[in-house]
Amino acid sequence: MTTTHANDLHARLQELTDRSLSPAARYGHVGVLLAASGMAVLVAALLLTEPGLPPRTMLAFGGLLVVAACWIGYSGWVLSRRRPLFQRHRVVAGTMATVFSGAFTLAATGAALVTGSTLAWTAALMGAGMLVFAALLLARARRRHAALVARRDELLRERAGTERSE
Repeated sequence: MTTTHANDLHARLQELTDRSLSPAARYGHVGVLLAASGMAVLVAALLLTEPGLPPRTMLAFGGLLVVAACWIGYSGWVLSRRRPLFQRHRVVAGTMATVFSGAFTLAATGAALVTGSTLAWTAALMGAGMLVFAALLLARARRRHAALVARRDELLRERAGTERSE
């Protein structure tokens, strides 16, 4: 192989692996971190200052704290990474959104079945919509991640072949 081809291959591989989060993506993840932190502080404050809350409300607030902690952890993970993520962060976010939307939909559906409330049925339908949207985003993230990893692997195989032939 020619030196030009090897340099071009190296440049394409370097471009693929040097990509990091854009400033907009970083700001977005900082926003997620701040929003989840704010939610956690507010919910924790309610739990600590309102001892007379019904048990089901305390359970719901506990669930919200778990969700907030997960989003805080996710944002911290993405913001602290210095290597390319190959869209893995989108797969993780899509998985979290799907799980949390599914849990909300199940809880709202359970409340609707028990109470028969129109508001609970509305919440269940909204949850189902969020679940479908989250699942679609997760499927797209998985496809993009797989494509990037396949491209990286292809370039690495090409590079290894180039180095052997030199």
